[in-house]
Amino acid sequence: MKILEVHSSARTNGSHSTRLAQDLVARLRADNPGATHVLRDLSANPHPVLDEAALGALFTPPEQRSAEQAARVALDDALIAEIQAADTVVIGSPMYNLTITSLLKNWIDAIARARVTFTYTEKGPVGLLTGKKVYVVAARGGMHIGQATDGQTPYLRTLLGFLGMTDVEFIYAEGLGMGPEAERKGLAEARRQIEEAVAA
Repeated sequence: MKILEVHSSARTNGSHSTRLAQDLVARLRADNPGATHVLRDLSANPHPVLDEAALGALFTPPEQRSAEQAARVALDDALIAEIQAADTVVIGSPMYNLTITSLLKNWIDAIARARVTFTYTEKGPVGLLTGKKVYVVAARGGMHIGQATDGQTPYLRTLLGFLGMTDVEFIYAEGLGMGPEAERKGLAEARRQIEEAVAA
């Protein structure tokens, strides 16, 4: 098993999504002693935004890129190589303002590259990141499962599927901002889901 673990909280310490993602990875590694593990911590090492300069670098033929453009593309290439190599992906994803963090969006913008991780055909887009199991640990302050306020789940499921990752399992920690008892219950429920997911 080759595990890619992605942390996308803005917090370097005290993040529930990070701790739960770590718990999930620990359980996976305990059940797969030979597993390899790569950590991409977007809080400690934020990926740059996809801006005009980055687009210019990506659309410039490799042999014509300046040193600065080549260096910018290489940052995205490194993230693409990590997810291509992984067969199991664990994403710690807190909900910020009803959706994903800007840190995670920057990571997605880096790995979603036409003709590399997806391609367009006469019958529509085809994802190229196939054969992977993805776990998304979604931490929320409120209760959003099945509600119109959940902009996190449908976006990630659609985006990951677009890239070819259709085997996606969500683990939810909800109510974390609704007081100590709700937080305790939310974390306990998330850990129950982790055990259930790993045992499946």
